[in-house]
Amino acid sequence: MVDRLARAVERHCEGLWSETAVPRLSLVALDEFIEPTEMMYEPMVCFIAEGSKRTAVGDRCWVTPRGEMALITLDMPVTAAFEKVPYRAAVMRLDSRALAAVQMELEETGPPSPPDVSVAVTASMAPELVDAVTRWVQLLDAPADIRPLASGIESEILYRLLRGPLGPVLSHWSMADSAASRIRTAARWICDHYTESLSIGEIAAVAGMSPATLHRHFKAATGMSPLRFHKRLRLQEARRRLFTGDMTAAQAAQAVGYVSATQFNREYRSAYGLPPGQDAARLRARLADGGESQVLLDGSGAKP
Repeated sequence: MVDRLARAVERHCEGLWSETAVPRLSLVALDEFIEPTEMMYEPMVCFIAEGSKRTAVGDRCWVTPRGEMALITLDMPVTAAFEKVPYRAAVMRLDSRALAAVQMELEETGPPSPPDVSVAVTASMAPELVDAVTRWVQLLDAPADIRPLASGIESEILYRLLRGPLGPVLSHWSMADSAASRIRTAARWICDHYTESLSIGEIAAVAGMSPATLHRHFKAATGMSPLRFHKRLRLQEARRRLFTGDMTAAQAAQAVGYVSATQFNREYRSAYGLPPGQDAARLRARLADGGESQVLLDGSGAKP
């Protein structure tokens, strides 16, 4: 069954990453190894049909192999390394309204709440879930079927997720006033305001938590403090701009909100091992050598 899903992904994935006509469905296909790649993730479930991927964020790291899935609960910057190729995956971006509609149909009150926050959870895919995800991807074989059938299959997938091992975390993710929801709100707000100078007090106010509580829950979820998360976003975006645009290091620093070019250069080198200009030149040379995919530093959005 997993082979069927892998073949369906391969038929419809143009390049490494493909958006599709099916709402909230994206596909990933990779045939050759690439170096670890920086990406932005958003809340989603990644269903791995072939290959294996290692994902790191802060001091957290997890591996998702063939036949398993990973639930991502926050908007966050990550580093992904594809450990086994060919790699094929289908990605569902989570929609809180669709999830709430399915939860309302469940007769029981739901599984017990898990720990307050969790950045990512992995689990094996049950055959019924693999079948539903495969049918969702196969809608791309018959585009006329997408509009009448896609939402129903998506609801089936969400139902099977809620009934499976990821159900407790997924249910907790959707609760309006849970710690997980507040951390998700804080992470999204930092992403939207990353060019600004932020204080832990401001972020805590957005989350509706005390600074100490925010710090504890945020680090438990992401492996980073809120301010380190903020810095990581700035540096990742500056690196992307240096690589893809005609910018000096000073211009990139200013574009992402740094006031001090000296501080930017110091923090950039600490994160990437080289000064900004040298690192950008190295990335361009690596791409020119024919190794890297266009996904490298390809802006924001979930690109698992």
